[in-house]
Amino acid sequence: MTFQRKLLLGFSLMAVPALLIAAEAIRTNGLERKALNALGDNMARNRSYGELEAAMSDQAEVVWRYLTGMDSTGKREFALNDSVIDYWHARWSAGLPEDERGLADTVHLIRVQIGAIAQRVFAEYDAGHHLAAYQMAQRDLRDVVMPALSDINREVYRRTRESSVRGAYAQLANIIGSERWALLGILILSLGTGLVASWLIAGSLSRPIRELSQAMAVVGTGDLEHPISVTSNDEIGQLATAFSSMTSTLRQTQARLVQSERLASIGEMSAAVAHGLRNPLASLRAAAQLGSRHAEGASREHFDVIIEEVDRLDRRVSHLLSFSRPAPFHPSQESVATLIDDLRPTFAELLKEHRVILEVDAPSSLRPVRVDPMQLEQALLEIISNSLDAMPNGGRLSIGAKTANQGVEIEITDTGGGIPANIIESVCEPFFTTRHEGTGLGLAIAKRYVEQNGGRLAIVSENGGTTVRVWLP
Repeated sequence: MTFQRKLLLGFSLMAVPALLIAAEAIRTNGLERKALNALGDNMARNRSYGELEAAMSDQAEVVWRYLTGMDSTGKREFALNDSVIDYWHARWSAGLPEDERGLADTVHLIRVQIGAIAQRVFAEYDAGHHLAAYQMAQRDLRDVVMPALSDINREVYRRTRESSVRGAYAQLANIIGSERWALLGILILSLGTGLVASWLIAGSLSRPIRELSQAMAVVGTGDLEHPISVTSNDEIGQLATAFSSMTSTLRQTQARLVQSERLASIGEMSAAVAHGLRNPLASLRAAAQLGSRHAEGASREHFDVIIEEVDRLDRRVSHLLSFSRPAPFHPSQESVATLIDDLRPTFAELLKEHRVILEVDAPSSLRPVRVDPMQLEQALLEIISNSLDAMPNGGRLSIGAKTANQGVEIEITDTGGGIPANIIESVCEPFFTTRHEGTGLGLAIAKRYVEQNGGRLAIVSENGGTTVRVWLP
C-alpha cells in the first residue's frame, strides 16, 4: 500500500461508523423481509392444506354419490382425486417444521384409510350387496374416519395460527434486540478501529524503513546471503524488492563466476591427465594384444583382462576429453523421432546384457527441433547409459517424446532403485558419482550439451525409478 493510499485509508476509516449503521439498516431490513416471507409461507401452507382438506372431503362425497346411484363414474373420479390429494399433500408437507411432521403422517394415514374403506365399499356395492356397502360406509367412513379428519383439521389450523402470530412477534422482538446490540457494538468498534488503525499506519511507515536500512548495512559488508524481507507493498516494499533482486543477481553472478573458474580448472586438469594417459594406454593395449596372440590358456585370459581394463580406462579418458573440449556447435532442423530411432542400434547390445525391456513412444508427427544432432545424440546416450547402469538385474526403459511448453520434451524413465533425495541436486555436477567405476561426467556432459542447444534437463526420482526430462525449443 502506497503512502497516498495509507492516508486515504485513514480518512476512510472516519466513514466506517456511517457505513456500519447503513449495513445494520440493510441487515434489519433483510430480517424484516425474512419474517414477512415466513408469514407468507405459513399462509401459503395454510391454503395448501385447505385444498388438501377439500380434496379428501370430495373423495368421501364421491363414495356417497356412488352408493346412491347419483354418479356411476364415481370409482374413476375417486382414482383421479388420488393424484390431486398427492399433489396438495406433498406441497403442504414440504414446508412443515420438524415439530409438525407428525400432522402430515396422520393426514396421510387418514387418506390411506379413506382409500381402503372406499375400495371395500365399491367391492360390496358392485357385488350387489348394496345395503352392506351402505352400512359399511356409515360405520367406517362417516362415524370413524371423517370425525378423525375433522379433529386433525382443527389441530392443523390451530397450529398454523399460533405459529404465524407467535413467529411474527418473536422475530420482531429478535430484530429489535439485535439492532440495539448492533448499534452499541458499532460505537465500540468505531472507537477501537480508529485507535488500532492509527497505530498500525504509523508502524507500517517506520518499521519497513528501519528493517531495510539494517539489511542494507549487512549486505554492504559482503554478506549477499542475508535475506531481504519485504513486509509492505508500498514504495518502501518496492524498494526492498528491487534491492533483494539486485542481491540475488549478484549472488547468482558470483556463483557462476566461481563455477566457471572451477570448470576451467577442471577442464585444464582433465585435458592434461587425458593426454598424459592416452599414449601409454595405447602402447599397453598394443603390447597386450601382441602377447595375447602368442599366449595360450590362462595367460591369454590374463592378456584379455588387461585389454578390457585398458579399454575401460580409455573410455574414461574419452569422457575427460569430451568434458574439457566440448564438440563445436552445428545446429540443424532435426526430427526427434528419427534421432531416437538412430540411437537404438547403439545401445541394443547393452539392453540384452542388462536384460532390459525397451519401450519407445516418439510420434513422427512431432515438429522438428533445431539442435546439433551429434551433441543431442551424445547427451541421450549418456542419460540412457546411466539408466541401464541403474538396472543391473533387468527392468524397463521407456523413451517418450511429446509437445510441451511450445517445444518438445523427451522423457527417459527407468525402473531402477531411484536417486536419493539428498544427492539428486548434485548428480549433474562434474565428477560426482555414486559408482566406484564411474567417472561422474556422463550427466554433466549431457546437461552441458542440452543447455548448449537451448534446452533444459530435469531429473525426477522416486521409489522404483528415475525420469530424466529433456526439453528442447
